[in-house]
Amino acid sequence: MTDDRPICVRCAERRQTCCQISEVYTTPGDVERIRRFSGREGFTEMRAPENPAYLPGDEDGAWSRYVFRSDGTRRVLQRRESGDCTFLGSQGCLLPLEVRPLVCRLYPYDYDESGFREELATGCPTELLRPGQSLIEALDMQLGDARRWHRQLYQELPMEEPRCASA
Repeated sequence: MTDDRPICVRCAERRQTCCQISEVYTTPGDVERIRRFSGREGFTEMRAPENPAYLPGDEDGAWSRYVFRSDGTRRVLQRRESGDCTFLGSQGCLLPLEVRPLVCRLYPYDYDESGFREELATGCPTELLRPGQSLIEALDMQLGDARRWHRQLYQELPMEEPRCASA
C-alpha cells in the first residue's frame, strides 16, 4: 500500500523537519511580504548562527557581502522555545508560498550566486520517496519557479543595510 500523503507530512511523523530546526534567513523583501500578509511586526531577530553550517564561507560571496553583519549576526525568523519556526502551524507553514522566505521556497535546492548546484541540499528524507520518484517531484516543485525565486533572492540581498565597520 502506497502512502499518498505529502512527503513533508510523512517526514514530520519520523523526525524534526526543516521548519523545526532551520535558522531561516530573511531578506528585506521577505520581511515586507510577511509583514503585509500577517500584519505582524517583530517576527525576526538578529542572531549569529548556532549551527556551523550557516556560517559564511567562500562558496558564495554574496552571502558574505550582504547577509552577515560585522558582528557575525544576520536576520532570521524567530523560533519558538521548541525550535519551531514562528510560522509553523499544525498543518504546516501558515504563510502562502509566495509570502514565505525565499530560502524556504528554494529548499532543498542547493545554490550559490551563479546558480543551482547539481546535488540537492541534504536533510529531506529521500528514503520516503516512491520508487523512481525524485525529491523535486515529491515536493511538487517547478524548476521555473525555483529559478525565479533564485533571481529574486540575489536581487534582494543587496537591499540589506550596509555592514557596520569593524571597531
